[in-house]
Amino acid sequence: MSNSSEPSLLRDFSFPAVVAGLVAALVSYAGPLVVVIQAARAAQLSDERLASWIWAISIGSGLVGIVLSLRYRMPILAAWSTPGAALLVTGLAEYRYAEAVGAYLVAGVLTVLAGLSGVLTRLMARIPVTIAAAMLAGILLRYGLGAFGALSGAPLLASVMILTYVVARRLLPRYALALTLATGVLTSAVTTGLHLGGVRLNPAVPLWTTPQFSAAALVGLALPLFVVTMTSQNAPGFAVLNAAGYHPPAGRVVLATGVASVALAPFGSPGINVAAITAAICAGPDAHPDPRRRYVAGLSTGFWYLLVGSVGMALAQVFLALPSQLVALMAGIALLGPLLNGLAGAFAEPRDRESALITFLVSGSGITVLGLAAPFWGLVLGILAHLILTRRRVPGQTPHLIPDSWRRR
Repeated sequence: MSNSSEPSLLRDFSFPAVVAGLVAALVSYAGPLVVVIQAARAAQLSDERLASWIWAISIGSGLVGIVLSLRYRMPILAAWSTPGAALLVTGLAEYRYAEAVGAYLVAGVLTVLAGLSGVLTRLMARIPVTIAAAMLAGILLRYGLGAFGALSGAPLLASVMILTYVVARRLLPRYALALTLATGVLTSAVTTGLHLGGVRLNPAVPLWTTPQFSAAALVGLALPLFVVTMTSQNAPGFAVLNAAGYHPPAGRVVLATGVASVALAPFGSPGINVAAITAAICAGPDAHPDPRRRYVAGLSTGFWYLLVGSVGMALAQVFLALPSQLVALMAGIALLGPLLNGLAGAFAEPRDRESALITFLVSGSGITVLGLAAPFWGLVLGILAHLILTRRRVPGQTPHLIPDSWRRR
């Protein structure tokens, strides 16, 4: 990878990459942010603390994504943990807010230690390519189904957006996402309206909370938050990047997210992690035909995160005001390319197809067992099936996600 410099960035800049970043930000705020707001309401947090929470996760995700994308010239996106936020919907009600902040801080420290130890790097190096691709395809399946499922709930909007995307892919492939988003917003404005009257552009004011520590919060919140984030966010995030042909040093990336998590915990951030779904949008061919220039999409996503964070709830309310069908359609359409790549990679090797199929089905099932989401169990069961079905039957070493040259922090 080349060194960071302004001339190369200007040369690599492209409008489709910027739009891919915008779509990734749209998916982040219009979907997972709802869970964040639900968790804050369950804990009866004030609007000021909620705005500080949004500021912290937005600024942290934006800065980490921009720095890592520039450093490694890859679309490495950071985000906040949706499963982690879902955990907080009930967890925040059981502890004082200052104790929850202490748990956030401890979970961030554990992430730093995981990044320094290189455990995740060694673990990812042992995952077969086909299994990782199958897990990616399983994660993305529901988004693709959701896009075409909108044909029943919003037939006009779905028809216009899908037709626009198909025609644009034929005539103007680099601008397919931009044209699809534009026609979707226009169609929604004409048919149902966007309801933006309540949005107020007020600057965000981060609020400091001094962390407090209790054994109950550490066991009941910090450890589950760390485990859920590592298994349901970081591992799939690296799988997405690896399936797209990118192999960042996992230890250093996790370390960066851990440092950001520790720094922003007192302002309300439960943690920053490697993105999966939004990374798939920015790492796909719609961002740019040349994989070496897709890192600009990561920079674009980081820019939108910083912009939203700077005004707290205001732009988040803009994203939340968009019709849910529009968001579902845009997410599903933007992820068609990565889904296709995941399916192709999963079933490319005949000997691995059964274990890949198990991984794909479990990852796409949506199950949650012992607090761990479907992608984790898809990965575990897929690897187990792979070992049983292929070990000692086929000579040679299974290809790995991370080459030997990348197996360092």
